[in-house]
Amino acid sequence: MLSRDLVQLAAVALAGIAVGGVVYALLMPYMSGERKASKRVGNVARGVNIRAAAPRSLQIRKQQVQDTIKNIDAKQKRKKRVRLRILLIRAGLSMKPRTYYLLSCLTGVVGGFMVLISGSSPLVSLLAAFACGVGLPRLILARMIKRHQAKFLREFANSIDIIVRGIKSGLGFADCMQIIARESPEPVRSEFAELVEQQKVGVPLSSAFERMIERMPLQEVNFFAIVITIQNQIGGNLAEVLSNLAQVLRDRYRLQAKVMAFSAEAKASAAIIGALPPLVILAMFFTSPDYILILWYDKVGNIMLMGCAIWMLIGVLVMRKMINFDF
Repeated sequence: MLSRDLVQLAAVALAGIAVGGVVYALLMPYMSGERKASKRVGNVARGVNIRAAAPRSLQIRKQQVQDTIKNIDAKQKRKKRVRLRILLIRAGLSMKPRTYYLLSCLTGVVGGFMVLISGSSPLVSLLAAFACGVGLPRLILARMIKRHQAKFLREFANSIDIIVRGIKSGLGFADCMQIIARESPEPVRSEFAELVEQQKVGVPLSSAFERMIERMPLQEVNFFAIVITIQNQIGGNLAEVLSNLAQVLRDRYRLQAKVMAFSAEAKASAAIIGALPPLVILAMFFTSPDYILILWYDKVGNIMLMGCAIWMLIGVLVMRKMINFDF
């Protein structure tokens, strides 16, 4: 009886430590002052730029550029709930939301039925149906969105080069976009075709770019929109600016590929480490079921499973944070 109480106490202590670790990880940026420091650095940099010794016209132009960028950032930072129709467009799918919901319901019913006929309880089958009907389709949709965006980035810099060469040869910006909408590979062609169609019906260029960013929420598209918006309001050598932007986008893409190559080994190790406990449990279930099923039927075993799941989740999140990089 004493050992049973000690096991329960240890399980509760481990669960408390796990919750404390999660809270500490979430509150660490605020406690360490990282965000305040970065904000102070940004304020100092902006102050230096404004007070820099420069001609009056150059300062006015810088101020106009800063105001334009602030307005664009303010519009994009307005958090809106992304509708399912936009998510399907981001994934490059032409299906309607109704079709997606029907497929999700079918997946949930099939998953729940498969778990039910395997001998599980109705509650477990219901949870499995919910996971297969809600979580699995969203996971697949997120993967498709990521793949669609990666395909867009591979051709986006080349499309900007088409605009640069067209402007240098005497074509207008609208004509260059029409060339991209006709000759570029997917999904760049579809995005620019939508942009051209909106221009034909009289949609302002800034609004058209906002819709493009909503369909393709990437930093590279944001850079492109900022460059075109500033050029329309202030003027300048658009060909040179876009040429520099294309080079920056290629450098970002190469850096991302290099980081992915360097972190491939760490991701493989993290996947192996994360998959080991479930695989060991599954192997023991087939080899020694009486030895492992006590964790499901005993109250102390349930507490231990819950504590292990929390610890595994913390470990996976920590490894994910260590091997993922923002660009």
